[in-house]
Amino acid sequence: MSRSPGRRPVRRWGVVVAALATAGTALATAPAHAEPELAGGGHSATIRYTEGGVAHIRSNTFGGVGYGYGYGVAKDNLCVLADMYLTLSAQRSKVLGVDGPGDGALGSAGDNLASDLHFQRLIDSGEVERLLAQPAPLGPKAEVREVVRGYVAGFNRQVRESGGRQCPGGVPVRQIAEIDVYRHMSALAMTSGQGIAVDGLTAAQPPAASRAEAAAAAATPPAEAAELLRSRLDKPDMGSNAIAVGRDGTVNGGGVLLGNPHYPWHGGRRFWQVQLTVPGRMDVSGGTLLGLPLVQIGFNRDVAWSHTVATPRTFGLHELKLVPGDPTSYLVDGKPEKMTSRRVAVEVRNPDGSVGRVERTLYGTRYGPVVNGVARVSLPWTTTTAYALQDPNAQNLRLLNTWYELGRTRSTDDVVRALSSTQGVPWVNTIATDRAGHALYADVQVVPHVTDELARRCSTALGRELFRTARVPVLDGSRGDCAWGRDPDALQPGTFGPKRLPVLQRSDYVVNANDSAWLTNPHQLVTDYPHIVGNKETEAGPRTRMAVTAAEDRIAGRDGLPGRKFSRQSMQDVLFSDRSSVAELAAADAARMCRAFPNGKAPTSKGTVDVGRSCEALEKWDRKYTVDSRGALLFDRFWSRAAQVRPSPWRVPFDRTRPVTTPNTLDVANPAVQRAFGDAVEDMGGIAPDARLGEHQYVVRNGERIPIHGADGHLGVLNMIVGAEWEPGRGYSEVVHGSSHVQVVSFGSGACPDAATLLTYSQSSDPASPHHADQTRLFSQGKWQRGRFCELDILTSPELRVVHLRGR
Repeated sequence: MSRSPGRRPVRRWGVVVAALATAGTALATAPAHAEPELAGGGHSATIRYTEGGVAHIRSNTFGGVGYGYGYGVAKDNLCVLADMYLTLSAQRSKVLGVDGPGDGALGSAGDNLASDLHFQRLIDSGEVERLLAQPAPLGPKAEVREVVRGYVAGFNRQVRESGGRQCPGGVPVRQIAEIDVYRHMSALAMTSGQGIAVDGLTAAQPPAASRAEAAAAAATPPAEAAELLRSRLDKPDMGSNAIAVGRDGTVNGGGVLLGNPHYPWHGGRRFWQVQLTVPGRMDVSGGTLLGLPLVQIGFNRDVAWSHTVATPRTFGLHELKLVPGDPTSYLVDGKPEKMTSRRVAVEVRNPDGSVGRVERTLYGTRYGPVVNGVARVSLPWTTTTAYALQDPNAQNLRLLNTWYELGRTRSTDDVVRALSSTQGVPWVNTIATDRAGHALYADVQVVPHVTDELARRCSTALGRELFRTARVPVLDGSRGDCAWGRDPDALQPGTFGPKRLPVLQRSDYVVNANDSAWLTNPHQLVTDYPHIVGNKETEAGPRTRMAVTAAEDRIAGRDGLPGRKFSRQSMQDVLFSDRSSVAELAAADAARMCRAFPNGKAPTSKGTVDVGRSCEALEKWDRKYTVDSRGALLFDRFWSRAAQVRPSPWRVPFDRTRPVTTPNTLDVANPAVQRAFGDAVEDMGGIAPDARLGEHQYVVRNGERIPIHGADGHLGVLNMIVGAEWEPGRGYSEVVHGSSHVQVVSFGSGACPDAATLLTYSQSSDPASPHHADQTRLFSQGKWQRGRFCELDILTSPELRVVHLRGR
């Protein structure tokens, strides 16, 4: 299904020769098809657009590439960015009303009021300004500051050119300041810490005496709370796969990388494809989250890297013993300590359209802010107990330092040095390969310094359950010796240093699909890390098992593709083959179970249902999730229920000595598994069991219906696609999150990396843009774009368009 990016004939040789003559400097002469030069207010850049609207931005200064980035990304995604800056300025309630939904890209707020209270508290604290005032490595590097300064100028210029445009829903477009960008960085860093507890942080209030007993009674039992929290933390709206192959696993002896992040298709966590070039100092291409003007997942001439959302818990809780009669004071080593308090005020839109004001007092401790719930798990503030949330990423403004340095690496050893010297990765690990054929996994990120020994010694009753089940520490806040520790090589107090975190380099391959480091490569299991970092010797997720299986099959040449080992093309084909590890294990058993139902009727939760052609559909199904696969939808509905069967839908349990092949064998005699099948048949709601996947998994863009291949991660499909809620009789008519900025990069004997890329939802969120759905159509067809990196590649693009942003 997947095909090579087309190697089109070279065109416009006059343009190419003229441009190559000026290589290494800013292009002096625009091709005949270039747009006019645009004044740049002190910054200058050239943007070359190639297929799919991919922007290649070149300037002699870091401020210039930031300027080009700000101008270009805002042109494609101005309204998404405007909505994000509305959130960061704590003005959603004033503009959109208090009851509107919070901005899911920047936190878990249930409504606009909670979002505004959260961000206004952060603004009032001045924490971002304090971090910004520090020199590197704790504060931004000089080059990062220049890029941000240029980004703001470029974004503001696009705002001015938009002519006071107002976005859908009444979101205003406004100019921004540099502090807005740094607040965005801070909010992104806290996504998996304070970001998952916004409602609990803004609703935490000391109990009145009349409510004390009710608050205590509302506490969820520890075991139930632990399982609930684990299930919610392990089902984020972001994930990823990455496979890095070293010289022993590739056709040409260089590295091959698959980067396949699974991020939201809508809102502020979209990617934008770009190449940023400052001659002699930086030349990097890849995907950037909107508004972060450096490449987060990408490649340069010698190194390619990706990130996957990692397993370390990036926050912790402290259980406070309150002073009797004073619920806003707590004890530490027997001495009372007063909570800090801050009166937070936000403007709100009243029902009559007037502007009012809501004020709330929020409380803090030496550990962090007081919280009464995390991920909707209740943590009641009673007359005797309260909880504080500690998030080390609240002091992390180092993110862009890390991505700046990653873009300048020349080897996987350099990648480890960049991660270790900057320590800015907030909640992802890093998978990389290089020209010499090394494959790297490194989970060097911000992790609370909670050793297994500290957890044993200091966990409260709730903490023992939460740490064992969900790996969330709840430590005794009344003891000073229970504070988080620090390593000598850690830049930030309270975090693990790089030497304590898992790193693995190999010459065959490494993989990660949002599981722990343990099964990075089954030939060298990784076990030397604290429990808070991840599980060990436990069942791997189906995508991890698929990634390992796909890597082993391709290297051995037993996956049905030509030859052995990985090339760029075969890596693309592996991803878009849309194999399902779960289907390969269970579909045949499910079909036999279907045939065995008495009188062709499957049990359901309410009775029975005729299976009709369901058995035949599963028997003939190719066990894949391509747009043409028939039977895939039925199995999707079946496994969405069967996967929830407890203790397990499998007959053969997990065996730590066989982590890739167990568990297996569908338990067809289990009544719950049988009911899951019957309910799935009913859930189809008139959709034929052998309907093509693409007929009922699609998106609509400007009235055009575009079929989408891939499937939910619980089916073990690497090309993960999570649809909006299933509609019986209709299917999935939108994508919530899944494969986003996808890249395959290969290093061979040539000086230029051989790359193919795709942005599944396309470059622009603006329906009026020609790049609103063009790459989505390619994705639907299993096609890719040529990853143009070197000058000749860029200048021979058949869709080359040049914009000069001229400084003055």
